[in-house]
Amino acid sequence: MDDTTAPPRLTRLTFHGPLSEDRAARMIRRLTAHVTPTAPTSVLDIGCGWGELMLRILEVTPGATGVGIDLNEDDLARGRANAEERGLADRVRFAQESAVGTARGPADVVLCLSAGHALSDAQPPGHITAALHALRRLVTPGGRVVLGEGFWQRTPTPGELSAMWPDASPSEFHDLAGLVDIAVAAGFRPLWIETANGDEWEDFESAYQSDVEEWLAAHPDHPLAKETRDRVDRHRGMWLRGYRDVMGLAYLTLVPVN
Repeated sequence: MDDTTAPPRLTRLTFHGPLSEDRAARMIRRLTAHVTPTAPTSVLDIGCGWGELMLRILEVTPGATGVGIDLNEDDLARGRANAEERGLADRVRFAQESAVGTARGPADVVLCLSAGHALSDAQPPGHITAALHALRRLVTPGGRVVLGEGFWQRTPTPGELSAMWPDASPSEFHDLAGLVDIAVAAGFRPLWIETANGDEWEDFESAYQSDVEEWLAAHPDHPLAKETRDRVDRHRGMWLRGYRDVMGLAYLTLVPVN
């Protein structure tokens, strides 16, 4: 056993969120068929990770360019490698930088998938309003924003909150109707409202940890095993005892009001 071998990270995930292949394909068809009189020419991905959805949009829109912004260099390196492998390296840039007050954009398609917090220093739930106003500035007239954001499917119980992340609060998220209302107040019209289903959540949560679980089974005495076990057990508990079937994820496709 090699004591220097660190556990793998997110290798089983295609998208960094509960997003199925079918939903992603439908989303891409809508975005590329209805943005501007022609096809979109620019894509901006906020909190992009490795930018899988952005890369897929670029694959079906020849000539379009993309920029992904994130702070995690490992994820950005994965995105660059994927772009190189697909022949997209000359059309996309992955930048390690903060999105707060970003001068990137405006773009025809702006993606912000579970990354509203990256656009503002405001505390939840106020960061959503701030993020939507930032997104309104970052999208071209007639363009599209895809916002992926959490919401409460129902009010969590005290027991569920205690099993979630530290300081989890009922006020941390809006319900779905409230989230859409905030988008409208920020100067958008909601073209499409959809939410991740149970299968998408289970696929995501399982893939989120499966490579590490397999590593732990093979390396139970590794120097990093205990802290890794504690981390993945804690996350699994947050999901299964805390936010499973309580917190949802909405995908809102938004068009700016002229």
